[in-house]
Amino acid sequence: MALAGERTEQKLDEIVSFPEWGEVLNGASAWSAEVKQAHVRAILGLLRACKATGRPLSAGFIRWHLARAGLTENARRAERAAFAWLFKAARAAGKTRPAARGFVAPEVGEQRPADNPRRSGPGAGPAVPPLAAADQGGAEWERALITAIRRKGFLWRTEQTYRAWAARFARFLAPRLPQTASGDDVAAFLSALAVEQRAAPSTQKQALNALVFFMQEALRLDLGEMDFRRARARERIPTVLSKAEVRQVLDQLPRGYRLMAEVMYGSGLRLMELLRLRVHHLDLARGQLKVYGGKGDKDRLTVLPESLREKLEAHLARLREIFAEDRAAEAPGVWLPEGLARKYPKAGMTWEWQWLWPSREFMQDPETGRRRRHHILDGTFQNAVRKAAGAAGMTKRVTPHVLRHSFATHLLEAGTDIRTVQELLGHQSVETTQIYTHVMQKPGLGVRSPLDAG
Repeated sequence: MALAGERTEQKLDEIVSFPEWGEVLNGASAWSAEVKQAHVRAILGLLRACKATGRPLSAGFIRWHLARAGLTENARRAERAAFAWLFKAARAAGKTRPAARGFVAPEVGEQRPADNPRRSGPGAGPAVPPLAAADQGGAEWERALITAIRRKGFLWRTEQTYRAWAARFARFLAPRLPQTASGDDVAAFLSALAVEQRAAPSTQKQALNALVFFMQEALRLDLGEMDFRRARARERIPTVLSKAEVRQVLDQLPRGYRLMAEVMYGSGLRLMELLRLRVHHLDLARGQLKVYGGKGDKDRLTVLPESLREKLEAHLARLREIFAEDRAAEAPGVWLPEGLARKYPKAGMTWEWQWLWPSREFMQDPETGRRRRHHILDGTFQNAVRKAAGAAGMTKRVTPHVLRHSFATHLLEAGTDIRTVQELLGHQSVETTQIYTHVMQKPGLGVRSPLDAG
């Protein structure tokens, strides 16, 4: 298939702006998985070349790109097929426009990434990270893992975590391949985490879960009984703020972030539980907050401070305006869990499913490539809390999770039953909640420092 502008250099160039290409390609039923993967590799390489040279994607740029690639005839034919599909799909979606002039080749020194692999500076690294939907992995074991993960409908964060552990395990095994591994190899890797790297029990458990899934679900290998050194549990005392210190930190936060921090402290939420709140999770009438899919994929109810009711009502009114603007602009709906999205594909465009803490700008969905409104990023909120703590003159290391620690400790100090606190926090075991008894102020014990006693 001829590309636009290919017959003559004098013809005006045609520019493509088609960020949804990964989603469209993934849904194309006419292509096999192998052809889709080949198209993805070719298009990502083309986009990296555009980024490296600062040129828009156009027919003229594709001709220049192919001429410099040094490909075999078969490889060249495959890349041309990928680029022809890209143009055809972009035209069908109305994502092309004529350029103001014909294509002008980059000057000498404006090299493709393959020609200049040691780029440095702010733009160093992969210019166009692959979309999750289009990223099918490289090695055979990685492709098998991705297929198994997506078949289960795991979250994108889980996919990232499992792939990272599988890659570390592959480096541990090298030059052997993961397909040749056994339960003894997994046990040796887990033992090395505990002994050589002194990993925390939670880290080792995460690695265990990821590798068991990788070996059994992706590679279909039987691990049998595994005997490995368990990571040593180190009891750490949580950092807790006094009520006065909490107020000092809250006073330094901008309005939007302050309300988020107040809900986190007032309801005892984990960071991601806070960020993933939807409008329908609030029950203002009953003073309750519904937490869905918390740690261990468990749901629970927790307290919603009555003192925040008016603030939350005003916040919801502002969200209504944003929601109305998005609907008027025919913006894509917010992200939904895969099962819900299949059953109710329009739910993401309804009011009750909107994020409680939406981002100001649209962001690219790593799974589909579509630009939609996401919730505020965890790093953004973490930085805001750290800056507020610094401005308040805190000498303690303050993170958002410190607000949850303070919630639990202050409830126990006020005489709340530990089992109740356990339920509000969503702890599986009361032993986890008992750690807060070590940092409680206990004036009733009558213990005085010998220095004070004289």
